[in-house]
Amino acid sequence: MEKQVMKLASQKAVVIFSKSSCCMSHTIKSLFYDLGVSPAIYELDEISNGREIERALQKLGCSPSVPAVFIGGQLIHNSTSTVMSLHLSGSLIPMLKRAGAIWL
Repeated sequence: MEKQVMKLASQKAVVIFSKSSCCMSHTIKSLFYDLGVSPAIYELDEISNGREIERALQKLGCSPSVPAVFIGGQLIHNSTSTVMSLHLSGSLIPMLKRAGAIWL
């Protein structure tokens, strides 16, 4: 299942594994939308194999399992705090440009 997760994570410049009821997932999704990014989003509580994907994310080192953010196919560990830190330091937008998620 970890291979399937990595395959999903590499199909778009930004991929977010989320839960529709998670406030931190909502915050991360809002940030990316505000930056003009159109991420692929997988709501684990709304898809049939969501539990399996969540276990695979945990095996990949995601704790908590959501939100799990992949940029350019690379997992951003401790996604919420790391993504926010990258944004506040000015590093997130260049990273998104390199991944092809934004152009301006």
